Amino acid sequence: MTRPGAHTPASPAEIEAAWSDSKLANVLYHDWEAQTYDQKWSISFDQRCIDYARDRFEHVAGRQGWPYGAALEVGCGTGFFILNLMLAGVIDSAPGTGHVTDVSPGMVEAACRNAESLGFQVAGRVADAERLPFDDATFELVVGHAVLHHIPDVEQALREVVRVLKPGGRFVFAGEPTRWGDIIARRLSRATWWAATHATRLPGLEAWRRPRSELDESSRAAALEAVVDLHTFVPAELRRIALRAGAVDVAVRTEELTSAWLGWPVRTFEHAVPREKLGFRWAKFAYTSWRRLSAIDRLLESVIPPGLFYNAEVTGFRPDG
Repeated sequence: MTRPGAHTPASPAEIEAAWSDSKLANVLYHDWEAQTYDQKWSISFDQRCIDYARDRFEHVAGRQGWPYGAALEVGCGTGFFILNLMLAGVIDSAPGTGHVTDVSPGMVEAACRNAESLGFQVAGRVADAERLPFDDATFELVVGHAVLHHIPDVEQALREVVRVLKPGGRFVFAGEPTRWGDIIARRLSRATWWAATHATRLPGLEAWRRPRSELDESSRAAALEAVVDLHTFVPAELRRIALRAGAVDVAVRTEELTSAWLGWPVRTFEHAVPREKLGFRWAKFAYTSWRRLSAIDRLLESVIPPGLFYNAEVTGFRPDG
């Protein structure tokens, strides 16, 4: 499902229809977010995000097969995962190697624009993940980041992923919320939002208060997220879904426990106050703290049940035969 013109404002009728049509909701919401998405999620194409993308990939898939040739990112957003994996040397950055798809025309446009700014030639197509517009056995690698939980039929989407992979080709999806990790993160975010928006009403803190119109817009965005965020995952069930889709050698790993407990309140606080109030020292504090807690989380992976961690990652292969 697509809309002509990535920057065309949604009509009232479209918005009304989106509440009962999750695919339309994803198109409208992500078209609306496309122009500011990188800023909202602190997405960049520097060493910080290169390391993050490579570490997510390596955590579940190891280092075998690098660099991969023809690669596709499903639900590409602004190209965060595939472009940083290219910069990291996980994926070959030769012209014609990279392909991106998303249901949102605005996101495909943003991903291609980011690729061009990095000197990459990436082909972008607006497409539904449940019906990928590629021939069988096209890609060596298919990746996605924080996309499976937006797709109505995850099993059908993974079946399509397996279909477009070459025999022996691999897929890696990262950044998917677990059931319990998401519950904890959302509760922490709601508490932080309440505390920040109420504290800035106090005398002397007026300069930290975001304009009411911006707060209302953020609240509307949060409401629409309830429509576009369709799933959370139990790690064992995510593995079974991938196996039913025809994948083999499927593995699921989880990560981010204490780092998520910090990261979501930090992100929420950043949305609740004027951005200009938070400078380089804040960004350094947030990133350094997250890195330290992530290192602790890696040590906890062997003793804490995987379903309590926030992020799930899944990898598997198309059978050779």
